[in-house]
Amino acid sequence: MAASAPVDIRNWIRDIPDFPKPGILFKDITPLLGNADAFKTSIDLLAEEFQGKGIDVIAAAEARGFIFGAPLAVQMGAGFVPIRKPGKLPYATIAQEYALEYGSDRLEVHSDALGPGRRVLLIDDVLATGGTMCACRDLVKSTGAELVACAFVIELSFLGGRPKLEPCEVFSLVTY
Repeated sequence: MAASAPVDIRNWIRDIPDFPKPGILFKDITPLLGNADAFKTSIDLLAEEFQGKGIDVIAAAEARGFIFGAPLAVQMGAGFVPIRKPGKLPYATIAQEYALEYGSDRLEVHSDALGPGRRVLLIDDVLATGGTMCACRDLVKSTGAELVACAFVIELSFLGGRPKLEPCEVFSLVTY
């Protein structure tokens, strides 16, 4: 059986003009998720980047971060910790508020999910302005856990999220 050609995941990210509003070019990952080879390739590439770095836990903000975080955790032999909107977790939580364009929001994690000695990789589908990931970073750090890096499938570099995460390592599979 001949080896198949490597999958370029960029070919599986669809542009949707004027979504969710005029002037926005939305990067749609649903074709990537719908293609087993492309989805597996994205998980494989993320795992390859962080293999051997002592990751104990993959943490991800809802909801699209979960799509990549859970299979990545399984592949890397790490635990998975969901970071959720308020009121979604059933046990005692700790929270981090963050600013939105008009107002604020909050993310929560179970109070016993992370802590000193845990090495954490944060993951999400897209790095845009960095607001959500900065809140995740601050939440992880508030537990005493060590944040190893922040990883993304897509980075929209023109929106300036990466500098907001410094000095944390940032890794993206595809950058626009």
